[in-house]
Amino acid sequence: MIVALLNVAPAHADEQVMHIGSKRFTESYILGEILLKTATPFVKAEHHQGLGNTAVVLAALQTGSIDVYPDYTGTIDFEVLKHKTTSSLTQMQQELAQMGLGMAVPLGFNNTYALAMRVEDSERLGIHKISDLARAPQLRFALSPEFFGRNDGWPALAQRYALPQHPRVLENGIAYEALAKQQVDLIDVYSTSSQIGKYGLRVLQDDLAHFPRYDAVLLYRLDMVQRFPKAWASLQTLEGKITEAEMLAMNVKAELEGRSFADVAEAFLKQKTIGLSAVSPMQIGAAKPRDQSNLKSGLVARLFDDKFWTLTWQHITLVLTSVLLACVVALPLGVLAAYRPRVRQVVMALVGILQTVPALALLTMLIALLGQIGMLPAMIALFLYALLPIVRNTCTGLLQVPAGLRMAGLAIGLSNWQRLLYIDVPLALPTILAGVKTAAVVNVGSATIAAFIGAGGFGERIVIGLAINDNTMMLAGAIPAAVLALLTQLFFEFFENKNGT
Repeated sequence: MIVALLNVAPAHADEQVMHIGSKRFTESYILGEILLKTATPFVKAEHHQGLGNTAVVLAALQTGSIDVYPDYTGTIDFEVLKHKTTSSLTQMQQELAQMGLGMAVPLGFNNTYALAMRVEDSERLGIHKISDLARAPQLRFALSPEFFGRNDGWPALAQRYALPQHPRVLENGIAYEALAKQQVDLIDVYSTSSQIGKYGLRVLQDDLAHFPRYDAVLLYRLDMVQRFPKAWASLQTLEGKITEAEMLAMNVKAELEGRSFADVAEAFLKQKTIGLSAVSPMQIGAAKPRDQSNLKSGLVARLFDDKFWTLTWQHITLVLTSVLLACVVALPLGVLAAYRPRVRQVVMALVGILQTVPALALLTMLIALLGQIGMLPAMIALFLYALLPIVRNTCTGLLQVPAGLRMAGLAIGLSNWQRLLYIDVPLALPTILAGVKTAAVVNVGSATIAAFIGAGGFGERIVIGLAINDNTMMLAGAIPAAVLALLTQLFFEFFENKNGT
């Protein structure tokens, strides 16, 4: 418990640490590592990887949990500042300054959104530009969650081009495989994605110029410049240093060759002094592919890498602490619901409503309320999700105690509290433990959401695997989480059998 409390200390307890954030897609991971390696000669820095979507990483920036992260001018314009039309850089900087934020250091490349489909479908249907999609309502669209909901994404695009399709939402990393297997017909892509060449996709022309420029820049807290002047000066040397071809080449190394984000960033910074050869999208197919010849050995290596025990401890800490705290709150609530019919519906409704709040939305709200990312908001979210099964089973177990036994307890002179302690709870214990077991097992799986806000756990591997479309990486996170859930189930069954419940 002491370690857990240390882990949830405020992000800026040590003001000498620069905190760098990134979103959960390959390019953002790589850029985050480039910022980390550029700043570390001058300051102690940490990279909080894969902090969910724009809402999560922006909340982390505004609350001071991170100091800087790479973003794109179009995203800042439409998602951060909520503009309906394209704004000038000067206007954007002025509005950001009112929020205590700054936008600077254009890195040198534009990574715009685009729509892509299989070349054979494009030729067969005569679809080469986005406006052509209006005459093909039968096409199955699959769009990434953020693109589906953002201001400059699907809603505005569908209105601009009068598109009749009804897209489904699908993680971008999975969407490429779905498109290749003809499970969907069109997906949204980033223009610098290595997967475009790998799968031989055709990027449709944005003939009505809907998408603005998405020039890569740094979004940062204004107070960071004074706190880390040397590191900030070093970051400014990155201005204009990454071309679109170079960014594409780095994405290829991570996604197709299986190199780590840190290695890709380090190689870029070393080679940049002598220049990098340009890589065109058509050359991607010739890139050295990720070695899939021995999945078993690759999986074992990923499972038991140098972060295995760290991720295991983080996952167990999240589950154990959240379930223990949930027991402290839920057991009394369950007793109250059982013996106070008037408040039963209110209690059950409240804990039931908590289950309906989407995890990412809850995490975003908690980051804003707590002013930090990491274990604390993740732990609170898991605590809230664990309340329902414990409250429900406690209430149900107590209500199932035979009325005759309760009357017998009162007849021999037991007070209400004594009857609860010596008769009701022991008889209801199997049902109560079943609720705690359910909460614990479910939280083992739910704890993977912690990775979206930098709290670690096995979900970190799953999120990275989704970002780079690496099934081995995803299995390296899913398998230990499943094993931990099984061990949790066996522990409770052993405890139940030992106590004869």
